[in-house]
Amino acid sequence: MSKQARAQRNTGVEEANCPIDLLIVDDDDDFRGTLVRRFRRRGFVVQDASSGEAALDSAHRRQFDVAILDMIMPGMGGLELLAQLKALQPDCQVMLLTGQGTIETAVEAMKLGAFDYLRKPFPLDELELVIDRARQHRQLQKENVQLRAALKRSRPDHEMIGKSAAMKEVFRLIERAGPTDKAILIQGESGTGKELVARALHNASSRADKPLVVINCAALPETLLESELFGHEKGSFTGAVSAKQGLFEVADGGTMLIDEIGEMPGALQAKLLRVLEDGSLRRVGSIQERRVNVRLLAATNRRMDEEVKAGRFREDLYYRINVMSLNLPPLRERTGDVALLVEHIIGPDWTVEPEALAALARYSWPGNVRQLINALERAKILADDRVISLVDLPREVVSSAETNGIAVAKSGDALATIQRTHVLDVLQREKGNKARAARALGLNRRSLYRLLEKYDIRLTEETDSTQEL
Repeated sequence: MSKQARAQRNTGVEEANCPIDLLIVDDDDDFRGTLVRRFRRRGFVVQDASSGEAALDSAHRRQFDVAILDMIMPGMGGLELLAQLKALQPDCQVMLLTGQGTIETAVEAMKLGAFDYLRKPFPLDELELVIDRARQHRQLQKENVQLRAALKRSRPDHEMIGKSAAMKEVFRLIERAGPTDKAILIQGESGTGKELVARALHNASSRADKPLVVINCAALPETLLESELFGHEKGSFTGAVSAKQGLFEVADGGTMLIDEIGEMPGALQAKLLRVLEDGSLRRVGSIQERRVNVRLLAATNRRMDEEVKAGRFREDLYYRINVMSLNLPPLRERTGDVALLVEHIIGPDWTVEPEALAALARYSWPGNVRQLINALERAKILADDRVISLVDLPREVVSSAETNGIAVAKSGDALATIQRTHVLDVLQREKGNKARAARALGLNRRSLYRLLEKYDIRLTEETDSTQEL
């Protein structure tokens, strides 16, 4: 074999993400056996058949990447088998072999979808190179399909921000676990950024150029969830007007994030376990086995050990998805990170007044970073001149700040000054309308009058308006 041929072969199947599934069909037992032994030694997963009928039976039960068909066989010939095999498995790359080839049969084979056509006898090295080209062609087709599907499901990325000790530990674990191919369980309260962690793990892996596919178990009923994950065949249920590949097929070679995995029904847990064990799956309504190579990331806000003890989650699946656990801290435990997050979320063209920033930092954020993002987006809608003030923040954030501020003001004047300024700002914004100002402050009219008296706030005749709206 030439150096070029060896170099081409060394870029082949053995370096692919997973072994190639090869179908060999020939009625010559000795020749077929030679091919089977050779390609199994090369790491292929080989299925052989001595007739077209036996080959179709295998094709109904299993998906193949490449098929090698003899042209002349008793019963069903190579061209007829090619047409039926392509109807069953359009993505399978098919090569025809014959000792009696003509231009007419070659043209007919190509019209029926054959990838290539070889005349016997031929060097086995040449056949191996053609198989490798077929594999590369199939992989390119698959990646195009994956890219289109992934783009439809993509979401804008947000950078992970934080300098707290808790987040430094998260970053350290991502750096260590990302390059591995192991399943990781990401745990944390809602809104802590579990999907961002999954994206960081995917981007740090050798699969970064492949799809990251995300699905939320809590968002779909069981029947639709099964179809989304594993795909379905035409007519397998009402509304299945065409065959559809599942997200595991879309993610083949890449990463799958199953969010809220604690919500997955028991029947689907068993199917997921099989995919994790040997990469095999069947679409809904199909008996054909397909194989995928997917790294699994799972996310949950539940205590999965407790779900296992309660019998709601399979123990064997739990150990499969929890090779390593990564726990995300809630925002209230990320000391010093709120100011960094605020600056990142609002962007360089916006500013936050000091009292508003202090209120944001003091709030406990039960909805975590997601709640903070929503609060700031709301504030940007209400704010004037790209400056976010205390009055632009949600009532629960302001109320928490005012409660803390009044408590501290007994021993100092700093927060009392902030509160007086805030009341004046609201009155000015509402053009002296005390009813509207009281509502904006979360107070009744009597409480507002007490604050006006306490802080010696006097309204001018021009701004004093008591009109009820």
